[in-house]
Amino acid sequence: MLRPHPSFLHALLETHATLTALQAKEDSAEVRRQLDDVAYTLCVATGTRTLEAGLAAARAQLAGVASQEESGLAA
Repeated sequence: MLRPHPSFLHALLETHATLTALQAKEDSAEVRRQLDDVAYTLCVATGTRTLEAGLAAARAQLAGVASQEESGLAA
């Protein structure tokens, strides 16, 4: 399975967090649409079917990249 670039996953997680915070302040149709788009993209990128699974998979992949970098295994 292809893996998305870590910077892409990081950007998706940041965008999701930003939109979630915005939705708590202003629950508009546009914010919901953007959240749906980010959730869909996250699921496609991680090969998952739910937002929760997508978030967990993205975080796990990023944690794996960070641990590889710390151990000197990243190329």
